[in-house]
Amino acid sequence: MNTFIMLTKLGSGIARTGTMLEELERSAVDKIREQCPNVRWLHSYAVLGRPDYVDVFSAPDVETAIKVSALVRTFGAADTEIWPALEWEHFKAVSRSLHT
Repeated sequence: MNTFIMLTKLGSGIARTGTMLEELERSAVDKIREQCPNVRWLHSYAVLGRPDYVDVFSAPDVETAIKVSALVRTFGAADTEIWPALEWEHFKAVSRSLHT
């Protein structure tokens, strides 16, 4: 499985209350589970920055990660970015294999 980081920025006025936000989250999670059963959510964070949320999940491939992003965008006019990521130890192993 590959690791992906998704940054999400909700459109203005999408979730005016905490209850609305929880309903939006529940709907998105249900849809992702239904259409992307191989996706495993690892972490979710609310952040102070351009994105409202940062999610870390694993998926079998880039196509599935893109599908997750597209599904999230269908809920509440959200903007998303997806970044592929390697754990630090794996990155160091890849770096050691470089021939410069």
